[in-house]
Amino acid sequence: MNDHNDKMALALQRIRQAEDSIADAVFCFEGHRNGIAANRIYYGMYYAMLALSLIQGFKTSKHQQLIGWFNRNFVHTGVFPKHFTTIVKRAFDARMDADYEMDQTPSDADIEALIEEMKVFIEALRDWISLQRGESDEV
Repeated sequence: MNDHNDKMALALQRIRQAEDSIADAVFCFEGHRNGIAANRIYYGMYYAMLALSLIQGFKTSKHQQLIGWFNRNFVHTGVFPKHFTTIVKRAFDARMDADYEMDQTPSDADIEALIEEMKVFIEALRDWISLQRGESDEV
């Protein structure tokens, strides 16, 4: 296996992890565990962004650096729509509030909306990776 194929395999593992997080978020939401659902929503998006960073060779352990890198390289360049910046920020803020503010539990309406946004976000990143895979297969 070459370096490109190794990166692609790792990226696909991260996408599977992101997709598993969708199921986890829905399960937690249905069980009225909105704080944990907020965590899974954000981390699903985080895993999808990590998948892109693996392909592009960007490494960081800092969430804000990964988000900034994603915005600079994918949103501001028009690869993904501008509202993806807002989607990630809303998910990050909901996760931070749920994890660290004891009196801040996201509402059902907020979690429901975030789950739908999460699905769109992960699907778009997965599709972009699939396109990159298809291009590399032709080469």
